[in-house]
Amino acid sequence: MTTAESGSFSSATLEEYLSLIDELLAQPLPEANFDDGTGCGGPEHRVCILRASQEFWDDDDGEAACEAEAELRACLDALIAALTARWGEPLVVDLLPHLRAGLEGKAVSEPINRLSQLAGSMQAWPHRGPGRWLGLAIGQGDKELPLELLAAVGQTLALEPSMPGRS
Repeated sequence: MTTAESGSFSSATLEEYLSLIDELLAQPLPEANFDDGTGCGGPEHRVCILRASQEFWDDDDGEAACEAEAELRACLDALIAALTARWGEPLVVDLLPHLRAGLEGKAVSEPINRLSQLAGSMQAWPHRGPGRWLGLAIGQGDKELPLELLAAVGQTLALEPSMPGRS
């Protein structure tokens, strides 16, 4: 899988992203941790960067970041609509409690730990495939870094009702 660069969003792009998501759900989870230009993963998870904006080092007024966020939001909304038609309404998962827990030294499962460091919330569909869930979010490591449209697959246990942050 490769990172899709910024550009126009079309129905062909939507189909490409849906195909990548289907592939994420179908492939085995990695045996060892990895982190490369396409995403990251490990024995219980995988995160794929579906689309990334440019960096914002010279975006003093924030205009480029706002435009990029709007573009990624349109992509995210189209994906949510398509996946909702397939699987029903997603859960909205507040990632802030997981970020706080991690900062307090508590164990936070992956990919929730990674996503909580990049995004405030995600849309998630539990039980997609054998013992897995799918999550979508827009994240950013820092204000100068690219915004990223992320798709994450994890073990079902990561979204059990007893976990804080589920809404």
